[in-house]
Parts: sequence; C-alpha cells; structure tokens
Amino acid sequence: MRSPASYKPMPQLAATESPKTAHLVAIILTKDEVNHIGACIKSLRSWVDAVVVWDSGFSEELCKIAQDAGALVVQRPFDNFSAQRQAALNTVKAEWILFIDVDERATPQLAAEIHHRLEADATARLPIHGYWLPRRNFIAGVETYGNGYYPDYQLRLLHRQSARYAPRPVHEIVMIDGRERYLLEPLIHFNYRDWAHFHAKQPAYARFEAENLRAQGIKPRPHNSILQPLREFRRRYFTLGGWRDGVHGLRLAIWLAWYYGFMPYWFLWHEG
Repeated sequence: MRSPASYKPMPQLAATESPKTAHLVAIILTKDEVNHIGACIKSLRSWVDAVVVWDSGFSEELCKIAQDAGALVVQRPFDNFSAQRQAALNTVKAEWILFIDVDERATPQLAAEIHHRLEADATARLPIHGYWLPRRNFIAGVETYGNGYYPDYQLRLLHRQSARYAPRPVHEIVMIDGRERYLLEPLIHFNYRDWAHFHAKQPAYARFEAENLRAQGIKPRPHNSILQPLREFRRRYFTLGGWRDGVHGLRLAIWLAWYYGFMPYWFLWHEG
C-alpha cells in the first residue's frame, strides 16, 4: 500500500492522452475493492474503447488485477468523490465517459442500448449530452425494489466536455450543459454485501445529512428525535413502497428511518 505522499500517475495514463480521442471510455473509481474489480472490468471491457481504473487506495494487488483484466490504471490521492470524478473528466481524452462504481456490473443489454442511443442521438437535431441509467440494487443479497432503491436513476453516461461535478464530499452531483435522456436497461448494483456492511456505511451519510441541515440553518428541537424518524419511515415504507419487499423492506425502512430521520438531528444536537 502506497501513501498519498508517494502518488505518481502510472505510465498507462499516456494512452488516454494520445492525439486521437476515444469515443467511449468507462471509468471505475476504486479504493481497496479487490473482490469486485475483476468482474466489474469484465462486464465492460468488450464494448468500450478503454476501461480506466481511477484508484485512490494505492493497492498494488488491486492495480495488478485491473491491469491483468485489460484496464488502464491511474492513481490519485482521495479527497472526495466529486473531485475524483472531475479529475477523471479533466484527464481522460474521450468524447463520452461512462462512470461505473466497482460494485456495479454492466449487462450486454445495457451495452447494446448505450451504443444504439449514442449512434441514434448523435444525428438528432437536438443532441443529448447526458444519460441517466437505472440500477437494480442488491442489499444483503436481496434485490430491493422499494424504499427508493428502484429504479434509482444515476446520471453516469456523460458527454465529457458538457459535464462538470459540483464540489461535494459525498453523493456527488454532476451538471450537464445540454439535454438529458433516461435509458431503460439497468446497471446491476451489489450495494451492501451484508447488514454489517450496511451499518458500517450509514453513519458517514447521516453526518453528511446533518451538515446539510446545519448549512440550511436548521436547529435541532427535542420533537425532531420522534417526528423525523416517523416521517422518514412513512416515506420509505409507504410512499417509496418498502412494503413491496416484505420483511426485508420493513427492516430496511426501520433502519433508514434511524439513520436518516434520527441520527442527523442527533449529530446536530450533540456536535453543535
């Protein structure tokens, strides 16, 4: 494992800086997800011009697996997801960029739809500059439809020169100078491998929500600790259809109400 102080772009980066601009390049942001990287690259390699692994964990094992799978590897110290994605947009010379998370997989059906849409829309009178992709989310091994997890559209296929990322620490937002379209075929997203993984991730997201509330000038009130979890549970379970997933959906709605209804206000109260 290298330290950020020893960061150097790998020689393969020169391949993305050639005079010829690629048509479609897939970029995978990684840290230490050794178990996912090979399968993710395999789902992309046959139908894009190049796969670039944008690594912030400096894992020698991950980089070797990526290279052996046919990907180019770039290493950059991690600051936040928005900055990582923007750095990739600024660096990789391609007309179109497809951002894929390492725990996601592209299907042959999605590949065919992307190629069809890029070709068809290129000759349209009003061109498209960004595409939203739906996702099928698997949480603790269960495909999840309710609680806001389907279709879970993500703006990931970007006309490189028309896109830029707003500076945010998590849940990054991309802005498109142009028109957008929604695709039909989904990405497969292995969201949380088990409930322990789910619980390990949520406190950071809850703290970020608390920062958003603080930035809006919202002050914690005693009744928030009761009313907000109830509202969030109602939104997740009833409005967003968590009931469709049975016991799994009920369990998920309860935990989401805790992490996004109760904990942000708890952080506001105790951290000032």
